[in-house]
Amino acid sequence: MATLGAFCFPGTGHINPMTVLARRLQRRGHRVVLFGIADVEAAVTAAGVEFCRIGESDYPAGTLRRLDDRLAQLRGLRSFHFTVDRVRNTALMILREGPAALRDCHVDAVLVDEADMGANVAEYLRLPYVSVAFFPPLMQHNRVPPFCFGWPAGQDGFSRFRNQMGMKLLTFLAAPVLGVVNRQRDAWGLKPLARLTDTLSPLAQVAQMPAALEFDCGPTPPALHYTGPFIDAQQRREVDFPWERLDGRPLIYASLGTLLNGAEGIFRTIAAGCATIDAQLVISLGGGLSADALGPLPGNPLVVRYAPQLKLLRRAAAVITHAGLNTTLESLKEGVPLICIPIGNDQPGVAARVVAKGAGTAISLRKLSVPRLRSCVQAVFNDSRYREAARSLQEAIHRIDGPERAADLIEDKLELTRAATTPCEFETQHGGTSLYSRCGDPA
Repeated sequence: MATLGAFCFPGTGHINPMTVLARRLQRRGHRVVLFGIADVEAAVTAAGVEFCRIGESDYPAGTLRRLDDRLAQLRGLRSFHFTVDRVRNTALMILREGPAALRDCHVDAVLVDEADMGANVAEYLRLPYVSVAFFPPLMQHNRVPPFCFGWPAGQDGFSRFRNQMGMKLLTFLAAPVLGVVNRQRDAWGLKPLARLTDTLSPLAQVAQMPAALEFDCGPTPPALHYTGPFIDAQQRREVDFPWERLDGRPLIYASLGTLLNGAEGIFRTIAAGCATIDAQLVISLGGGLSADALGPLPGNPLVVRYAPQLKLLRRAAAVITHAGLNTTLESLKEGVPLICIPIGNDQPGVAARVVAKGAGTAISLRKLSVPRLRSCVQAVFNDSRYREAARSLQEAIHRIDGPERAADLIEDKLELTRAATTPCEFETQHGGTSLYSRCGDPA
């Protein structure tokens, strides 16, 4: 049994899969401690994962909501710049408080979200660590576009040159983060980082994205391992939903996630684009807006603040999505084709992969209009090739238990010994783990 520390970007799309992975490792007898800010503590402990709070002065309770509300109003590069600034500020806090927190919890090895800078703390403390990708994995070669760009991979000379320039642009945009990190690395006597991929673990880079969704781009780095979606329906909180209002028509489920979801105009366009299609539209606002704020919408869709997404996807004929990786994987796990409207961050890259695999269509925000959206929805409904491609990806996903494969890799690469019994020694009668509010101090 080992004690594993985990650093994770404080967003639902990162916390949810990280806690699924943590629970799988706990069931193998390992202790997993997730280090995070006050606003994610409830979600982590509700998932049954031990929590150690850091950053209390920088991120008092309520800070995350304000940051998320701001991000919900941004698009494209503005959202990416804002996210980079958040990563920079979080990096400052982790570099300052991370070493003491890891020592206090007697951590043996570390799991690091690729959107987090915790790898530098592990390197400073000479702890082995594994990188975990909750977006298309970072790669330092020109056969695949960087995760945040929405163009196809292509293996011709122009495409590979464009990919190379994209990686240089990404490094330039991430300069504020690298500057903060390198100043601390210099103080610690560590070599400076030249690019984001320098933070990746030399032992293993574990991606929850399945290989079947990746571009056909030839060999991948030897340390990179594709697995499958980190999903556990039992860890999702129950959400009230008016099931009696479903009318039996084919279901179109629309969601823009829980971060970049504050765009009233996009939701209105979605409603208008689906209004004349013989299907029932369900819109989940993800907490960013209220149904009252939107007012009456064309076609009278069913609008809810939050939705039981996994259950609705089992009934859906199509999904309209921002192309966040978690919603995309959850949809494909059910064999549902997608209409992608990428807004920012990694979403253009995810949408490009969906299109490349034939499992859906994509519309950029710049070209989004009611006629164009209606055309895309009709194409997905009427052309069976989209559903066939989605079902092909569904079959590939079901062939691999993502969390189990990831746990195998982590144990192997970190040379961990599994406990003799499967349940963790701190399992409780609630099906979770003992919960902690500070390292070493039971809550």
